This record gives sequence, structure tokens and C-alpha cells, in this order.
Amino acid sequence: MGILRTIIWVSLTAVLVIFAMANWIPVTITIWPGQVLDTKLPVLILASFLIGAVPMWIALRTTRWSLKRRLDSSERQLADLRALANRSPDPAPAAAAVNDVPPPPTDLFSTDKP
Repeated sequence: MGILRTIIWVSLTAVLVIFAMANWIPVTITIWPGQVLDTKLPVLILASFLIGAVPMWIALRTTRWSLKRRLDSSERQLADLRALANRSPDPAPAAAAVNDVPPPPTDLFSTDKP
């Protein structure tokens, strides 16, 4: 799979270089009145591509970062819940606490002392 990816990138780069060499002509761009820029056509195409692609790439990276944080938080909560579910209950302290409590009196107004 890696060799196929390399072949595709090399062929794409070769096509772009051939395109740039065939269209290496000067272009005059008027940015606003009084501001003129002379550049080559492939440079203009690359700059236009980057102006459109970089903001979308930044938006993609921030969305992936946010979703990764949420996923990590959910995985931590799931691990904590699994640890609680797999913990064995310890009935001995609960039984001892119940046996230490004295029974309630049967007659509150009794004057007899045992």
C-alpha cells in the first residue's frame, strides 16, 4: 500500500511540475487601484489554492482535536465505570456494623431496670 501511495504522489508531482513549466508566463494582478503585482501564473495558482485550503485545514484540525478530547474523556469514564462494575463487594464490614447496633427498646415508659 505504501508503494502505491508513493507512485501516486510522484506522478502527481511530475504532472504539476510539467504544468508549471508549460505555463511559466508573467501575470499582472491588480490588488486594488494603485497596487499592481507581477508574478508567474503557477505561483498565482499555488497562492490561490493555499488561501482556500489553509482555513479549511485549520478547521479540520480543530474539529479533530475537540472530538479527540471528548472521546478520551468518554473512554476514561467508561474505564472508571468498568472498574466499579468489576469490583467485588465486601459484605463483612456491613454485617459487623449491623450487629453492633443495639435493639430498640420495647417499652419507653418502663420503670423496670433489667
